Amino acid sequence: MWALLNDAEDAIEELIQHPKTMVIGGTTYPRQMFQWSTSELKAVGIVPVTTTGSHLDTNYYIEVDEAFAIASDKASVVRTIGVKAADRKLTDTNEVDEDGDPLLDDDGVQVVTLGLKSNAKNKATTQANGYLQGFDWLIQRKVTANTAIPSAVVTYMAGIRTDHGNICTAIDGASNLDAFIALHNDTYNEDGTVNVVARVNRWTDDTNVKQYRR
Repeated sequence: MWALLNDAEDAIEELIQHPKTMVIGGTTYPRQMFQWSTSELKAVGIVPVTTTGSHLDTNYYIEVDEAFAIASDKASVVRTIGVKAADRKLTDTNEVDEDGDPLLDDDGVQVVTLGLKSNAKNKATTQANGYLQGFDWLIQRKVTANTAIPSAVVTYMAGIRTDHGNICTAIDGASNLDAFIALHNDTYNEDGTVNVVARVNRWTDDTNVKQYRR
């Protein structure tokens, strides 16, 4: 990325993402100009853009918009990213209008923005249902033909339901954002292998029931 500075070199006139034909001071330059040396580009007002910082995990944080500033030596423009504006909220928010009154939808129901905890529990419920639905045919067969469900499947399905409950309990129990994030992180051994799978990803193994899934 490059930046075109004004003649006084105190303002950015344009940010240039990719090489392109440029018209500067009434002169047209071909896109190949971006193969020039840094000093040659600087002579016509174009300087490189360098980046400082790194993006935050936007699952958990809200970032300030990236900012651009001319370096003190006028030889580059510094792009700053990854500045935190706020943490994302753990709990649900009842939205209000500009007067502070409850914001209602077209049906008169309170508009609620789900927090991280609700979204995480909803995801866990979706995952649990996904793990279980492959065995629906066994349940239907039990109902219609009174054919026993294999004990391994019964044990597995009970394990998934227990896992779901434990995951949701752990999510509800997270007292702050750091604790919530920790539920989503594996822990590792010194050799880089996983020691403990993240709590939200810890589900009963299905090795013994794969043959029954449809």
